Amino acid sequence: MRDLVAETGADTVIWNRLYVADERARDTEVKEALRHDGLAARSFHAHVLFEPWTVETKTGGFYKVYTPFWKSVRDRDVGSALTAPSAVKAPVEWPASDDLADWDLGRAMRRGADVVAEHVHVGEKAAQARLGAFIAHRIDDYAEARDALAVDGTSGLSENLTYGEISARSCWWAGQRAMDDGKRGADTFLKEIVWRDFAHHLAYHTPRLTTENWKSDWDAFPWRGDNSDAEAWRRGCTGLDVVDAAMREVYVTGRMHNRARMLTGSYLTKHLMTDWKVGCDWFADVLIDWDPASNAMGWQWVAGSGPDASPFFRIFNPETQAEKFDKAGRYRDRWLSSKDFFEAIPRSWELDPGSARPSAPIVGLSEGRTRALEAYKQRDAG
Repeated sequence: MRDLVAETGADTVIWNRLYVADERARDTEVKEALRHDGLAARSFHAHVLFEPWTVETKTGGFYKVYTPFWKSVRDRDVGSALTAPSAVKAPVEWPASDDLADWDLGRAMRRGADVVAEHVHVGEKAAQARLGAFIAHRIDDYAEARDALAVDGTSGLSENLTYGEISARSCWWAGQRAMDDGKRGADTFLKEIVWRDFAHHLAYHTPRLTTENWKSDWDAFPWRGDNSDAEAWRRGCTGLDVVDAAMREVYVTGRMHNRARMLTGSYLTKHLMTDWKVGCDWFADVLIDWDPASNAMGWQWVAGSGPDASPFFRIFNPETQAEKFDKAGRYRDRWLSSKDFFEAIPRSWELDPGSARPSAPIVGLSEGRTRALEAYKQRDAG
């Protein structure tokens, strides 16, 4: 950055603020260094609707439960989305620039990069087109369709929000207009935008959210570290169709249906008794829409250790969930038969279309549920 400042003669550096602890530490260090160099360094509010320190309970603390958080902000003025500048004055001489292809940013993905590239929608124009199509054609059914595994029922904007290609404010106002137009799913969509804010609110006020059990009494729970069952889970080889389909979906597309995230997370943390951080780290590796606050809160919610969490005894049954949300089996059929999965995965996995998945779950649903509940009782007894 200092080299770029010197090359361009810039006197000001600006960026959008972030709220997770290591992001804040990095940005603080950068700001101090730039100011030491005599530059103006300024950060702005754009990544979330409401900055974490602006939302307080009546007693002056931060919210730990989503519903009161939602009620406190739903009628707030978030401000209008700013229009793009009509013109940007070009410099007399453009700085030298690299060819982005030479950076080979997908190097670590190797052959998988070409597979995933078919499924990404990069840039501001793609994000705005996505939002427009969602509002026009899908938001009316959003409350129900977002849980249907084989249906394209969501906005799909998570990757664009992650990289700042569209703002939460733009999504909010589009949802508000849809609500004014009587679109049934608009209220649910607005709540999901605020759920994302809630994750960053908690990550700011309780930095342990992204790295430790949010509820410290879970530190005594006998979750396993990484293990061979978790490796089978990563490879989509658990023997449970909907879990394996979801784990294959993410390797092909870089994304995973939200209902499927709940099912895969529940199976890993409860039936396989594996620490939620193992799953969270894996998602950080393979998701293109990975967000440190949202993903950590999602994992801790399903594991039972987090804020506003699903009770531990709420153990999803993947088979009954699949029958409910993928009744015709189209989601499972699509991803279990995907040849692209075998093109995207590491060769070291030694899997090919002829490789047989386990004929039965590596940990049975009844067996895993009983074991998890017994461990939960023992934790409380201790």
